[in-house]
Amino acid sequence: MLLEKKVKISNKTGLHARPASKFIQQAAKFNSDIKIILGDKEVNAKSIIALLSLGAAPGSEITLQAEGSDAEAAINDLVNFIKNVLPEEERE
Repeated sequence: MLLEKKVKISNKTGLHARPASKFIQQAAKFNSDIKIILGDKEVNAKSIIALLSLGAAPGSEITLQAEGSDAEAAINDLVNFIKNVLPEEERE
């Protein structure tokens, strides 16, 4: 089953360099195929090069898609990661 959810990038740098690396580490914990969609671009959420090519800036609304045995857990975890964990890491 394919699941998807929209989420707004709320950290100050978007999904670039360090935040992208941390996001990929989080996504890699799941067996499901995970994609990120921004505008007309769709990329593999487990690929640093693909994620950086997306250019997801602060305030961008992305769509997370997951398909597989743990798709629901993946979507919920990654939405939480983008909304809560990435902004908190900037304060450290």
